[in-house]
Amino acid sequence: MTKPVVTRFAPSPTGYLHIGGARTALFSWLYARGRGGKFLLRIEDTDRVRYTPEATDAILQGMAWLGLDHDGDVVSQFDNASRHAEVALELLAAGKAYKCFATQEEIAEFRDAAKAEGRSTLYHSPWRDADPATHPDAPYVVRIKAPQSGETIIRDRVQGDVKIGNDQLDDMVLLRSDGTPVYMLAVVVDDHDMGVTHVIRGDDHLNNAARQMMIYNAMGWDVPVWAHIPLIHGSDGKKLSKRHGALGAQEYQAMGYPAAGMRNYLARLGWSHGDDEFFTDAQAKEWFNLDGIRKSPAQFDLKKLENICGQHIAVSDDAALRKEIEAYLAAAGLPALTSQQGDGLERAMYCLKERAKTFPELLEKAEFVLASRPIVPDEKAAKNLDDVSRGILRELTPQLQNVNWVRETLEDALNGFAAAHDTKFGKLAGPLRSALAGRAATPSVFDMLLVLGRDESLARLQDAAN
Repeated sequence: MTKPVVTRFAPSPTGYLHIGGARTALFSWLYARGRGGKFLLRIEDTDRVRYTPEATDAILQGMAWLGLDHDGDVVSQFDNASRHAEVALELLAAGKAYKCFATQEEIAEFRDAAKAEGRSTLYHSPWRDADPATHPDAPYVVRIKAPQSGETIIRDRVQGDVKIGNDQLDDMVLLRSDGTPVYMLAVVVDDHDMGVTHVIRGDDHLNNAARQMMIYNAMGWDVPVWAHIPLIHGSDGKKLSKRHGALGAQEYQAMGYPAAGMRNYLARLGWSHGDDEFFTDAQAKEWFNLDGIRKSPAQFDLKKLENICGQHIAVSDDAALRKEIEAYLAAAGLPALTSQQGDGLERAMYCLKERAKTFPELLEKAEFVLASRPIVPDEKAAKNLDDVSRGILRELTPQLQNVNWVRETLEDALNGFAAAHDTKFGKLAGPLRSALAGRAATPSVFDMLLVLGRDESLARLQDAAN
């Protein structure tokens, strides 16, 4: 029997949910969900100087927008400090850790001398094997006894076997002189206590794995499966930063990208399943595995994101799309839709969502159903409403009064009207678009007529004709 899969996402609450962190969370979520396992969330809030509750809220909101639900309560690392210290003291009692009374000045002197002599600056404490009877009544830190020979092998599912000589590992501090645990200890204890079986995180943590394994081994705990994923780079090949654009997950919500599209794109950012570019959540959960993660950094490409998002918008359920657009408007600080506008938007969705890559693009196309009379044409549309065009609309409007309001009949009526005037329907389309939407670029005239309905359509045509 193998253990049920348990993954975790453990961000530091010092700001927004970084897009790189969002991808790490997504990978962990997909791996667990695809195997019937658990996905846990831990806030690594031990740094009380940088910690802010607002940052924690931002992370939770970013996770909620992405639809990355977690099992159980959110764990606060800070709240577990006494448990972390307990493990350090257990190692101390077992002789696997020791009290080090060296001062910062003594450590600095050691390193300066080693540097001057060309030796390793890795600190070797004289207190490692000291007789407790010689311990002074002075402040001390608790250090783990690192292995001094051989090598540590990090068996990583992405990076392969990574070997580190144990002579490169120092006797890591576990407890500071004030008795508070260090981050490296806290991570290991929390992961063990939470039952984490797979640690999926950025490869900037790879070197930490060797040091954390010292604690696992000293405590006799199972080492989790490691999977250190490459970081995300910008289009210039450099680490993703603000110069490349938005970095926070919620910024992308506020820019109008659908969550499903973002999940799809982030999943493909450094992982692949054959040549599949577009896929559903269900497919991602079924397909995702650690073997498909590439070793090289992925490049964030806004055009690819938009393309994927457009495909997701096109296949989305209309009611769900309306709900997500309303959430987008709130996130972007834009006016909410009225009930009437929301209903109209949902009614029009079939003719809006095929070519929109973002919600702002979709709402731009939806302007005809969101606007209310009187429709004020923009500069380009106004050119289509000259005296001749108004005359045509005055003649056309009464003829549509008694037409059966379905596409086929409307097409017959408008094409017949154009033929009677020895022209083509295309010549009528401009004035009709301007009258119905106040824009020159709109969905098809027939779609607008059907979405707006007989009464509203005729009223707009009549307004424009006068």
